[in-house]
Amino acid sequence: MDKQRIKELAGKSKRTLKEEGITGLATKSAKFVYFKASATTRKYDKAFKDILFINGCSLPHPQRYRVTHQMEQLNSYGVSCDKVDYDKLDLDMVRFYRGFVFYRCPILPVIEEFIKVAKENNKTVFYDIDDLVFDLEHTKLIKFLDTMTKEERDLYDDGVKRMGKTLDLCEYGIASTTRLQTEMSKHLKEVFVNRNVASEEMVKYSENALKEVVKDEHKIILGYLSGSITHNDDFKLIMPSIIKILEEYDNVYLQIVGLLDLPKEMEKVKDKVLTSPFMDWKELPHLIRSIDINLAPLEDSIFNEAKSENKWTEASLVKIPTIASNVGAFKDVIVHGETGVLCSNEQEWDEGLKKLIEDKDYRENLGDNAYNEVMKSHITTKSGYNLAEFIKSKLRPNIAFVLPSTNISGGTMVAIKHGIILKKHGYDVTMFNINKKTKKETKVTDKDDYLFVVSTIKTEPAAALDTIVATMWLTLEYARKYYNAKKTKYLVQSMETGFYDPGEFEKYKSNATYNQVIGVEYLTISKWCQKWLEEDFHNKVKYAPNGIDLSLFPKKERTFEGKIKILIEGNSKDKHKNVDESFKIVEKLDKEKYEIYYLSYDQTPKSWYHVDKFYQKIPHDEVGNIYRECDILLKTSILESFSYPPLEMMATGGLCVVLLNEGNSEYIKDGYNALTYEKGNIDDAINKIEELVNNKDLREKLIKNGKKTAQEKSWDKIKKEILSLYEEVK
Repeated sequence: MDKQRIKELAGKSKRTLKEEGITGLATKSAKFVYFKASATTRKYDKAFKDILFINGCSLPHPQRYRVTHQMEQLNSYGVSCDKVDYDKLDLDMVRFYRGFVFYRCPILPVIEEFIKVAKENNKTVFYDIDDLVFDLEHTKLIKFLDTMTKEERDLYDDGVKRMGKTLDLCEYGIASTTRLQTEMSKHLKEVFVNRNVASEEMVKYSENALKEVVKDEHKIILGYLSGSITHNDDFKLIMPSIIKILEEYDNVYLQIVGLLDLPKEMEKVKDKVLTSPFMDWKELPHLIRSIDINLAPLEDSIFNEAKSENKWTEASLVKIPTIASNVGAFKDVIVHGETGVLCSNEQEWDEGLKKLIEDKDYRENLGDNAYNEVMKSHITTKSGYNLAEFIKSKLRPNIAFVLPSTNISGGTMVAIKHGIILKKHGYDVTMFNINKKTKKETKVTDKDDYLFVVSTIKTEPAAALDTIVATMWLTLEYARKYYNAKKTKYLVQSMETGFYDPGEFEKYKSNATYNQVIGVEYLTISKWCQKWLEEDFHNKVKYAPNGIDLSLFPKKERTFEGKIKILIEGNSKDKHKNVDESFKIVEKLDKEKYEIYYLSYDQTPKSWYHVDKFYQKIPHDEVGNIYRECDILLKTSILESFSYPPLEMMATGGLCVVLLNEGNSEYIKDGYNALTYEKGNIDDAINKIEELVNNKDLREKLIKNGKKTAQEKSWDKIKKEILSLYEEVK
């Protein structure tokens, strides 16, 4: 589209309506076209994704396995992810994700509030951990902690308790081992075991090591990658066997990597002990490939049962066999004699080590088998399916409503109300705002509840949606192009072609959106819209009635003494609002007897309008106060989807004189709850106003029945019908 056309459309962009659905939004077309024209060049500030990982661990090795690798698993199976360190967590991040995984996060005020807000908005909260460090009953078994000072121990214990508090606030868990699953299940609804697996990068560096490392054929090297000083007691478990082996075999050496205090008992073989400090994980495969047998001893304890099989995985990637304690994850993962060697006592360690040292074919066969098993089931791209399915199964059904703007209008309020009803019934609801110029908004409110708003201009869309809902013709194109939505629905709230003059570009563009668009389900809140869509376009249309929030429009008794206050509502330049006719009617009324109030969302009175009090851009939750100030609503719109003002006036106990149209005929009955007149019949409208002022019995009848009509349209009474519009997502 050329710049001149965009400029022309920009000149038509100021038709915003206060009520009746989309009308107030339909005229944002120029902004929409500009958005489409610049879509390929805009830069995103954030992303709307499925899962946010919150990392609470400062150590690089654990967070790599439990955050980076699990993100790689999920991304490989279509679940989009981001990550943030827990001390960088911002409460605003809640609105950009469907679920949250807290990894080893100690409780903080922001985390506590974050989880609270997430749950309020039906977003799922998981806790992930790879060690039994959330309960003092478990950490007291760590012998190394006894070497700490009281201050150090108190600090450590405080961290454990704070991790436990965060865990208790979560709903579901993800554990690296079955023992962790057992212990976490005492606190959470359900815990899924997702074992530590290797990343694609680990595979790459391991493959390089397989090609590049040349072994010394005259040496057999035992490797002990201790990891941390807490593993000293594990090494002592096999130390007698290691000493015997080093003394018995001249060609056998021990390679130690990481933190390990060499016991005095090993002084006599220290010349056969090789040491290396901690190293970058990218370099580690080369070192592991240079050894021949990987040692993985573990004391048999509840704490150690919860530890992961990382040592076996990393060694298997470079075809090095592992001999390990028959405990916890090693017991679960290693098939004895096929993918490794399991030992339960000193004798088995002695025998296992000797066989591995003396039988090269056996040693290499175990390494090859372990490599094949890891490549088959223990790398991110081969193991993420079950994790992705578990997470998806716990995420709530979610819906996004696409708005052309968050400016207050009837159409916006209907979408918001539908969203609030869905939220209260367990749905995760987001409002997408496609308006390029809207100022930063994080939420839209409705009374005492709210929904999150995400700008599609500033945010990259990636999260899976059960349903995306267009709310006017301008929004349908975006909804249809959202690639990750299962269902697309179109909430039609008016015949939007009626908002444009003959020949206008928007007139035929909006008309095309009603023509049985493939893959789109049509919804409406007006019976006449349902009939029109079915008869003219042969669509199948689901209908639910529109409603009113009675708490915003409390009743007030009118005395009809003194000046009678008449309220005129609608934007002055919108032809279908027919506001000029309202002012032609009141122009003939006695100005000493009547006072004219004018309420317009966006526009100002024309120069010839006689207005005593003018209200503009009044927040929706304050509109009721204006209705209550007035006695009679004069509403002369020609075209409406569902006309709110007469119903709102009835709720407050006021009276209505209206021009009957498709949007109000659903509930207005002449002489029962309002008085009606025919378009252009100014004198008849004047007579109806005068009749209301002079006939007390008629007033009382209309007020009584008007109140009854409003009560029948209460959202509380029709919420089941609203839910039925979206029920397929459950």
